[in-house]
Amino acid sequence: MSNGSADVVVTGGSGYVGTNLVRALRDAGRRVRVVDLRPPADSDDPNVSWVRADVRDAAAMRDAVDGADGVFHLAAVISLVGGQRGRVASVNVDGVRAVGDAARAAGVRMVHCSSVHAFDLSAGGGRPIDETHPATTDPRLPVYDRSKAAGQAAVLALVETGLDAVVVNPTGILGPRDDGPSRIGAGILALWRRRLPAVVDGGFDWVDVRDVVAGLLAAFERGRTGESYLLPGHRESAPDLIRLAAEVGGVSMPRALPLGLLRPVAPLATLLGRVHDAPLLPTRDALHALVTFPHIDGTKAARDLDHHSRPLAETLRDLHHSYAARL
Repeated sequence: MSNGSADVVVTGGSGYVGTNLVRALRDAGRRVRVVDLRPPADSDDPNVSWVRADVRDAAAMRDAVDGADGVFHLAAVISLVGGQRGRVASVNVDGVRAVGDAARAAGVRMVHCSSVHAFDLSAGGGRPIDETHPATTDPRLPVYDRSKAAGQAAVLALVETGLDAVVVNPTGILGPRDDGPSRIGAGILALWRRRLPAVVDGGFDWVDVRDVVAGLLAAFERGRTGESYLLPGHRESAPDLIRLAAEVGGVSMPRALPLGLLRPVAPLATLLGRVHDAPLLPTRDALHALVTFPHIDGTKAARDLDHHSRPLAETLRDLHHSYAARL
């Protein structure tokens, strides 16, 4: 991204991807305006300012975007326990629309960070998933997945009315500066602390957070308006990912449990997950993601955004280094 005098807005800039993106923008000499309910990690940096606001507040979003020269919309509610009484859809759809309206009014480009889950991973009979794949609309599918599809559709509808927007769709994100930690980060951290009793069978596609950030920046610079770009990494089973992480951390590999063994307890795990913040619970939505084990086609992003994925071993080594003080 070229250096400029105006701020770049990052909604959700205090989250996992947001923290990494803010650092990349700051290191490139950009001033960053973080819009989040929490202060950013780099709040002491004079080039990083914080706007405490809810992305569903249309007036606050117009004020936040005013005078900026671009918007990265990352704010979202990630849920593996259902709709959280409407909060998931409200933030992931209404919030997207409010930010998109503000960017359109300001006449600036918006990069919307959606998710691979916006595409129906259970459809297609095992064929590779690309950007023409059906969206997640079936009411039997996870609320989070449907909210990401609806949010993406809201952005593309605004493009038809003049918004300059590009959508990126990362797969399962992992890598350094995962302070939260994320669900997968929590699992790997538990492994390195020797507190992970087992790993569930199944798998997913895993991409380094720094490669996602590079894709977001490339989408701002040269992504085509109204287009979406899948940002995949490496398709790997959950046991093989954990086995590689165990080698990196010098710990023992826990036993692998078949998905079928956990399906009967998934409804109870989902209920417990709504009460307790326990990211390792095998909820129905978590098992759904692993059972799909999708093949993701990143041809379009490789061609238009020069997207590529570093080796998983490198990602895990860097994540282990970033967690050194917590082990």
